Amino acid sequence: MAIYLDSASLDDARRALALGFVAGVTTNPNLVAATGRRGRDVLADLLALGDGPVFCQVTAPTVEGRAEQAREISQLSPERVIVKIPATTENIALASELSCEGVRCCITAVSSPAQAYLAAQAGADFVAPYVNRLTRQMGDGLSVVRRIAALLAGTSTRILAASLKSVEEVTEVLLAGAHDVTMPLDLILALGEHEYSALAIEQFNAHGDIL
Repeated sequence: MAIYLDSASLDDARRALALGFVAGVTTNPNLVAATGRRGRDVLADLLALGDGPVFCQVTAPTVEGRAEQAREISQLSPERVIVKIPATTENIALASELSCEGVRCCITAVSSPAQAYLAAQAGADFVAPYVNRLTRQMGDGLSVVRRIAALLAGTSTRILAASLKSVEEVTEVLLAGAHDVTMPLDLILALGEHEYSALAIEQFNAHGDIL
């Protein structure tokens, strides 16, 4: 059950990776655009910060262009670069082709178990449902994850849950069957905090330093 940082900020990545329990970094076109930098440059810098996976999405307007982008960015670090490809039939077919070449792929914006099933058949390493967004759009994003988990049981394709907005949503999506989760830095930091833990620590500290 890996935790990933969802950010294209180098500062966020440094802080997250320094925690020791964050496996890598996921990005998307919106996050990269917010940096004002070229996506491949951001990817290269994120790869240099650690030794875990970094996810980067192809954005070319044609299948041929997306294939070229995927092969180029994969070459930066074939074992660590995970190419994100949005879930459509033609893109899943592209993922099948790329997977046969050794390019690691994540089918992203997965919105149905059927798409996840095709992605697994195509050899995708990951499928990424946008949980909170699906809840807002369809009523129950966790149900979608449960159905995907049931369908992908016994396959090597991992469910990477994205679009998570609260600590409770993170824990619920893991209980629903997601293998991995990705989230912004503030939510990662919030996972380790609880008001009752803080109260217990305050009571312990009332005795002062007794060691």
